[in-house]
Amino acid sequence: MQNFNYHTHTYRCGHAEANITDEDFVKLFIKKGFKEIAFTDHCPQKNKIDLRRGMRMEYEQKDEYISSILKLKEKYKDKITIKVGFEVEYAPSQEENLLELKRETDLLVLGQHFIGDDGKLKIFFRNDDFSDTDLLNYADTIVKAIEKGIPNLIVHPDSYMYVRNSFGEIESRVAHTICSYASKYNIPLEINLTEANRYLIGILNKISYPSKEFWEIASLYDVKVLYGIDAHFKNQIENYEKSIELVNKIIGEDIISKLNFINKL
Repeated sequence: MQNFNYHTHTYRCGHAEANITDEDFVKLFIKKGFKEIAFTDHCPQKNKIDLRRGMRMEYEQKDEYISSILKLKEKYKDKITIKVGFEVEYAPSQEENLLELKRETDLLVLGQHFIGDDGKLKIFFRNDDFSDTDLLNYADTIVKAIEKGIPNLIVHPDSYMYVRNSFGEIESRVAHTICSYASKYNIPLEINLTEANRYLIGILNKISYPSKEFWEIASLYDVKVLYGIDAHFKNQIENYEKSIELVNKIIGEDIISKLNFINKL
């Protein structure tokens, strides 16, 4: 069973478990036998373009966040390796800020929750009208982020299936684009466990991602793969093993066996 996780949030983002401290998460990961974790909370935007409340930390919280994780890194260094970074979205206006955040931390993970830029954002998970053009723009945005050298890891790359009813030609083109560039630039892809956990605890009655079809396409490429808890709540860590069992069943053991799983970043 994978004993590392590079996708962990904190209360600062505004939609994670409010009463859980950074140290509480560390202790739980240690209890579950993890050897390496990264805190990658939703990044602050120096020049804010995402105006939604409760979606990311404020820029003024950045230094305190980094400091908190670094203190835990030192405190628990004999028990677990701890890294600090951010989950980011690419937009041209944010490029300078993202590269600055990368210099200040250990890693950036790309979770592209929107397309567009300042004043013209189209948010994933809030729109049921994502057109084929929007979906292709999603893939192009990920490509641009990769080419700019921003992400160390791409998380929930198949989350676009949340706004699609079936996996057809356009969805396939998006998958091939993402996987080919991830392979070319040696950027791992994450199988996200969020919806699997929500299904297990009874919040969801169907799972949009991981997408079997996406990962079947990924298996055709020499692309690195890992699991990501996307931890916002304790139960996601507690249900870790069951979530992996469920996503493996969804994707299919025949496909899982062909994926290039890695031992760490």
